[in-house]
Amino acid sequence: MTDLKLGVLPWSQGATMQEQLAVAREVERLGYDDLWTWDHLHAIFGDPHQPIFEGWSVLTAWAMTTERVRLGLLVGANTFRNPGITAKLASTLDHVSDGRAILGLGGAWFEHEHTAHGIDFGSGFGQRLDWLDEAVAANRALLDGGTVTSAPGSHYAFQELRHLPVPVQDHLPIMIGGSGEKKTLRTVAKYADLWNAMGPVDVMRHKVAVLQQHCDAVGRDISEIEFTLGAKPIIRDSQAEAERFWAANMERNKTPLSAVEDDATFWNGTSDQIAERLAPYVELGFHHILLEMPAPFDQETLERIMTEVKPLIERG
Repeated sequence: MTDLKLGVLPWSQGATMQEQLAVAREVERLGYDDLWTWDHLHAIFGDPHQPIFEGWSVLTAWAMTTERVRLGLLVGANTFRNPGITAKLASTLDHVSDGRAILGLGGAWFEHEHTAHGIDFGSGFGQRLDWLDEAVAANRALLDGGTVTSAPGSHYAFQELRHLPVPVQDHLPIMIGGSGEKKTLRTVAKYADLWNAMGPVDVMRHKVAVLQQHCDAVGRDISEIEFTLGAKPIIRDSQAEAERFWAANMERNKTPLSAVEDDATFWNGTSDQIAERLAPYVELGFHHILLEMPAPFDQETLERIMTEVKPLIERG
């Protein structure tokens, strides 16, 4: 029997704050394990110029609205903030939430929002991943109560940096999002408590094998890293009905279907179909599923994941 953990990421674009707070309360009521939001300044699906909220502020609001669910960014854009500030934000959220914070981090990918805000996007993805590796090392040390001074030639320039208070948690977990084989997965092997990825099963099987190689190289037991899978399911009594709801979702989010029809992370179908798609990922070791959900947030899917899909997976 598999013990399946479930989290929800309500899209922060195209939703009011009242909807964000209401879905947080509902996610907790239904028994989900964690609640996530994006770290984006412009919408990433469809028209970028539609309403969207800042991630850390949403997490803080959720911390005051909920009592049990874990809270994190899926995932934080390392480029947006000095890592020292990021560590301070994570520790503060941990105190506001009484020990429920997870620090999610990634290299950042959405060039539009960097250009619009004048944020340094670096020379390319490789450089941003070098920055990420340096930032995660600093964050781990700061969250553990250590002191950080940057080595000569580093991107950051910390000087005897130390933070108080330390988090409520003895070990505030760090999630790394992404599957780049040369750099991201190496950072995952070195520092991550959780790894978030998405993609076809065969691709994920290969990524797990690469992560194992990096873990072997740095002397880390891969079983110490919790695998989390991102997916965007909609559940109805028939696939056709689920497809109709999905189309309406995309219209509200100003996203043409032609722009997402090749995105294999949208799963529309019955509970049996969704469980069947999840099963090989669970067998591969992804026992923590994070459900992305466009506004308007889908109550039926939230309920049926918990009452129908979860039991099917856990029974095998």
